[in-house]
Amino acid sequence: MKFFLHTLTRPILWVLLLGMTLPVLSGCFGIAVVGATTGVFAITDRRSLGTQTEDSAIEFKAGSYISQSVKDVSHFNLTSYNRRVLLTGEVPNESIKTQLGNEAARIENVLGVMNELVVASNSSLTARANDSLITSKVKARFIDANEFSLHHVKVVTEASTVFLLGIVSSKEAAAAIQIARTTSGVRKIVNRMMVESDAEIERIDKSLANSAKTN
Repeated sequence: MKFFLHTLTRPILWVLLLGMTLPVLSGCFGIAVVGATTGVFAITDRRSLGTQTEDSAIEFKAGSYISQSVKDVSHFNLTSYNRRVLLTGEVPNESIKTQLGNEAARIENVLGVMNELVVASNSSLTARANDSLITSKVKARFIDANEFSLHHVKVVTEASTVFLLGIVSSKEAAAAIQIARTTSGVRKIVNRMMVESDAEIERIDKSLANSAKTN
């Protein structure tokens, strides 16, 4: 997979990545997609397979936990990583921002909510498409830099602000932040990565490698 991506021309690579990261652009409620939980994505993701499954379930359940009244007046994305929910997007007032955070916290298996919603008018389809393009460019630069696996850092972009999620070493975190910060179109970086010791990262990666061999 890595070899294939490196051999693609930059325009083709960005088109493929855009297809992988494009969120729902219609309606007021888009569920951001967590990385694939099968095949190579699941094997190289540092979350356990059980946690990956729970993250996908949390995002799916959000549709029934979030009040329809909130969906009707807001544009937001709910992304679950390691059972911690990231809320991004726009809401009309602070009351709805708080309500949405509380409703997200009640979803089964959610350990915490990172409420990054802003009080503002709903973003345009053009702005959302630009956010998807920024996500694709950041991921492409992650691949070019080859400092860590693409599957170790999740990228979410909202209003040209890039949110970084992942389970990483301090060196990987610094590299991801620097790459994202210097990507064209990025206005701001919000670091939500979980930094682990080098020994813990080595342990996780060794466990993943052993799982890959047995499967």
